[in-house]
Amino acid sequence: MVDPRISRESENRDNKQRKMAWAPPETLPSPNPQDGWVFRWIRTSMMGQADPTNTSAKRREGWEPVRAEDHPELMFNADPNTRFKGNVEIGGLLLCKAPREMADQRDAYYRQQSQNQMESVDNSFMREKDGRSNMSLFNDKKSSVSFGKGK
Repeated sequence: MVDPRISRESENRDNKQRKMAWAPPETLPSPNPQDGWVFRWIRTSMMGQADPTNTSAKRREGWEPVRAEDHPELMFNADPNTRFKGNVEIGGLLLCKAPREMADQRDAYYRQQSQNQMESVDNSFMREKDGRSNMSLFNDKKSSVSFGKGK
């Protein structure tokens, strides 16, 4: 026997498909992936002022502007008054691409820089550690949250 409390509407397949969590839309569209390439939005202006220094630095790093005809799916948001004609610029950001191998090398470089900095900080703290105490200064690199009753 059918439970009278369950409406036919709740049995509808659409209700089962709609059980997704809402998330805000992306501010910048993502280009369709291409094998061997990574994409990144490069700042061309900030607060209405052109930033040629940043754009030039990124070009020297190996980032090259993406041609608009290669990604027509992004052109609905593109800036019609762009200084970069034939490329994809949205809100002062220019879509660029670089070979995946170069991007992986760049990531490895900055990962190593970060590791070296962490080791340097650790060594500085170890020099300052008081040998009479068992307390280490920030050496455990973990945090915890506890809740207790206030007075």
